[in-house]
Amino acid sequence: MAAPSPLRWWRAPFWLLELATGAKSFADNPILGSKRLNRRGLHVARLRLAHKIAWSRRHRLASVVPAEWRERFDRDGFVEIRDFLPAESFSRLRNALLTREFDSRKQQQGDTITRRVPIGPQVLRSVPELQELVASKRWRSLLAYVGSTRAEPLYYIQSIVMGQAQGGPDPQLELHADTFHPSLKAWLFLTDVADDQGPLTYVAGSHRLTPERVAWEQARSIGINEADRLSQRGSLRVSPAELPSLGLPAPTRFAVPGNTLVAIDTSGFHARGSSVRPCVRVEIWAYSRRTPFVPWTGLDLLSWKPIAIRRATWLPTIQDWLDRLGLRKQHWQQSGRRTPLQP
Repeated sequence: MAAPSPLRWWRAPFWLLELATGAKSFADNPILGSKRLNRRGLHVARLRLAHKIAWSRRHRLASVVPAEWRERFDRDGFVEIRDFLPAESFSRLRNALLTREFDSRKQQQGDTITRRVPIGPQVLRSVPELQELVASKRWRSLLAYVGSTRAEPLYYIQSIVMGQAQGGPDPQLELHADTFHPSLKAWLFLTDVADDQGPLTYVAGSHRLTPERVAWEQARSIGINEADRLSQRGSLRVSPAELPSLGLPAPTRFAVPGNTLVAIDTSGFHARGSSVRPCVRVEIWAYSRRTPFVPWTGLDLLSWKPIAIRRATWLPTIQDWLDRLGLRKQHWQQSGRRTPLQP
């Protein structure tokens, strides 16, 4: 990781302000990436504070979540719920989504293509079963607890197409934490996921800040200049061989039938499992990552309904505009109108 050019130091006030946000990239912010400051505990201090505040928010969100779900999540960092929807409701939802064509975007990583359809007002109007799902109390309360916030997640119809493109190694196959603070990803699988078809994997208990995890985080932050590119950008990679020294088990593999909901804290270690044959899986995917250092569970402007319902559809347009200005690269390319199962 190269030292910042003197011409970049005009950004120093912004780098300092980022300490109070969810900024995670050691490479883009020389303060976050400072070996001297991290040796003195900067990264670990942000880590501890973010987790302490997140668990405080969860405590206030707990009363509306079934105790069994809370206990599983608190222990493991994930919740797996099979037959989440009544069979008839799921069948209607699945048929409505898998047989329609939608405008989509795609991104390729290795030999895997991820295709997403943002869920906005038009999609919700055309699929009432989907609108009913994302408005349901069971769905919203669990996702709020796992994400430690009532802020509205982004929703997508997501297709994972594996083994049907040429490419190098898929970085999603490496165990990693998305960021230093608790955040949410959730999958309601519309298709069955076999064990050899790239299932989600998660290291149970890796969302907890044990002394071993804190020491590992500090060591990684101090040596970040020698780390891989994605770790330098704040998504720390961990090898399976390191898990025993952290007091952690082998990853759980979510080979599950359709109509299974899996919600995880992405500060825990997770990855996409490998696939031995070409396959396509489809899911309703939810994502929420908010500023970690606010104590309240709501009061989020982006969750105001007229905005929240449109955020997923607005984001690609905004990112296209930033890409044209040379301010931020757009990694999601237009993929045309397709059904979710189309390879």
